[in-house]
Amino acid sequence: MKVIFLKDVKGKGKKGEIKNVADGYAHNFLLKNNLAIEANQASISALDGAKRKEDKQAEQVLEDAKTLKEQLEKLTIELKAKSGEGGRLFGSITTKQVAEQLQKSHGIKIDKRKMDLDDAIRALGVTQVPVKLHQEVTATLKVHVTEEA
Repeated sequence: MKVIFLKDVKGKGKKGEIKNVADGYAHNFLLKNNLAIEANQASISALDGAKRKEDKQAEQVLEDAKTLKEQLEKLTIELKAKSGEGGRLFGSITTKQVAEQLQKSHGIKIDKRKMDLDDAIRALGVTQVPVKLHQEVTATLKVHVTEEA
C-alpha cells in the first residue's frame, strides 16, 4: 500500500515521503496513529501544494534576510563605555548591549544569539560583528565604541 508520511517514522520514512509499505502495517499502525495517510491522487496533489507553499515561504524569508543584511551593513552602532589606558575598557561590551542599542536607535530587533562574536568587545574603536540572519545570509554590523566622559 502506498502511503504519504505525515511525521518521521524511524526506519520507515520521513515526513512528506511517499513509500510502499505492507498493508497490515499501514492499516494497523501508520493510519491508526495518524503517522501517514493513504497516497491517492487527491492527497498527492495536496502534498505538492503544501510543498510549493513551503518553498515560497522559504524564498520570502531569504529575501527578507537579504534586505535586512543591506540595512545592517549601512549602519554603525554607537556605544559609550568607560576605559583605561591604551583604550582598554573597564568591563566589556556584550552582544546583548549591541542588540539593545540596535533596537533603541534604529528600531531593528535582532536576537543577541544571532551575533557571532567570539568574545565580548574589550577595546575602544570599531569592531565588525557578524550577524547570522539566515542559513545563507550573514551580515556584518559595525559597532563603534567611544570613551564615556
